[in-house]
Amino acid sequence: MGRKMDPRILRYAGRVGLSLEKELQYLDVNFFNAFTFFPDMAMHFGSFIVKKNFVRQTGASAIDNSIGFLFYNIFEDNAPSAADKQKARPPADPPFVRIFPFSISQKIQFVRNARVTHVSISISADYLKSFLKEETEYFRFLFDSTNNFLVEELMTDDILRTVNDIVKKEEPGALKSYYYKMKAMELLFYLFESLRKREEAAHQPLSEREIKAVYQVRDKMVSSLSEPTSIDELKRIAGMNELKLRRIFTQVFGMGIYDYYQHLRMKEAARLLREEKLSVSEAGYRMGFENLGHFTRVFEKHIGKKPKKYSNDFK
Repeated sequence: MGRKMDPRILRYAGRVGLSLEKELQYLDVNFFNAFTFFPDMAMHFGSFIVKKNFVRQTGASAIDNSIGFLFYNIFEDNAPSAADKQKARPPADPPFVRIFPFSISQKIQFVRNARVTHVSISISADYLKSFLKEETEYFRFLFDSTNNFLVEELMTDDILRTVNDIVKKEEPGALKSYYYKMKAMELLFYLFESLRKREEAAHQPLSEREIKAVYQVRDKMVSSLSEPTSIDELKRIAGMNELKLRRIFTQVFGMGIYDYYQHLRMKEAARLLREEKLSVSEAGYRMGFENLGHFTRVFEKHIGKKPKKYSNDFK
């Protein structure tokens, strides 16, 4: 973007009812693309570097009764930027897929020099129901207007592949808008396919404090993957009893605290095997495993392959 505000972003923001002028001055945009499929859906995606610490308060959407889907830091963008000249940059936030109602304002914190990538979709609840049809009953919490919900889902290979189709493939020469609408729906299909595997549980309204607390717990777990944080410490961070913490955590993240921690460890172990080319024993040791057989069993449970086979697939 340079030092000027990107007119494409301002034009898109105006169409979907967002106010971004203040935030844009803090961002160095590497690329941005957006499509509106009014009155039912809109999608934008891009990459940027944060030039200054700031907090963004999400606003309403021009799409009535809309639900937001944020695919955050799922793809890598290696485009050069002014911030790359900095000697030190904070590590990227872990990738996540988040679902939230636009009727509920959220605070999103951005840290100076961080590189952020995203694909964001907003879709009207009625339009989404028309596709889910009889499956709608499994996602009732998304459509209850009285419910203050927030849900995160772990990234799947299908989600990752579709995100990269959207962001990195060359744009089609014709029917471009149609192509991106179909890709947006494909991305939502894989997300709902993953959500459908969750055990059905009662979703209770969450307060802003509860949402903040459960993310503080998640962040603590992410920061210490090689050594588990005790439940007593997590209770202290959350400021709530164990039963309530476990209920809210499972509601937001779709699995219990221990399973989620193990899944994060195995995702990181897979990255070490895939990108840093560590041996199986080195990756297991890095993740805090002393028994290689135990590491192999846990890895296969969460990744679907034995670590040696997974590693060989990327050689």
